[in-house]
Order: sequence, then structure tokens, then C-alpha cells
Amino acid sequence: VQLQASGGGLVQAGGSLRLSCAASGGTFGRYTVSWFRQAPGKDRVFVATLYWRDRSTLYDDSVKGRFTISRDNAKNTLYLQMKSLKPEDTAVYYCKIRTYWGQGTLVTVSS
Repeated sequence: VQLQASGGGLVQAGGSLRLSCAASGGTFGRYTVSWFRQAPGKDRVFVATLYWRDRSTLYDDSVKGRFTISRDNAKNTLYLQMKSLKPEDTAVYYCKIRTYWGQGTLVTVSS
């Protein structure tokens, strides 16, 4: 399985971005999917999870109410819709399915 993350970029505070993570080499319809992020000089941390069985979601408190994780199984793609972005959201964002990680996409939020 290969994961290709995209959609990152430079945005002003208060703006929005949608990240995508396309999976190839397999299907992930029956797996829980997640997003993590790593800010400069910091460890990689959890952002959001979408459980495959009941499609429930879990978010880190820092993004709750602003970020939405979703998936399109027909397209084998995972999404992270990000709104009301803050400078502290600046990080490389990684998608994760099972033990597989995407290569990361950089999000920079300017103040």
C-alpha cells in the first residue's frame, strides 16, 4: 500500500485547506484511518481518526470543531478538511492507514 498526501500549502490565519490522501496498492475500506502532524522541532502527534466499523470520529482537542476527517472508499481517498486555521496548525501532516504512512504534506499558516 502506498499513500500519497496532497493539498498542503500556505494560507492566512482564519483560512481553510483540504488535505487528501490517496491510497494505492490496496483498499482500505475496512480499516481505521488517521491524520497526524509534526510541527517544526516537535514530535509527530495525533490529529484525527475515522473508525471504519461505525464511522465514528475522534479529534485532538486542539482541532475539535475546526477539522473534519472523512473518506471516500470508492476513490480510496482520505480527507482532512481544515477551517479557521491558526498559526499553531503549521506542520507537516501525515495520513496513516494500518502501519502505512503517507509522505506528508506541509501546511503553513501565516498570522
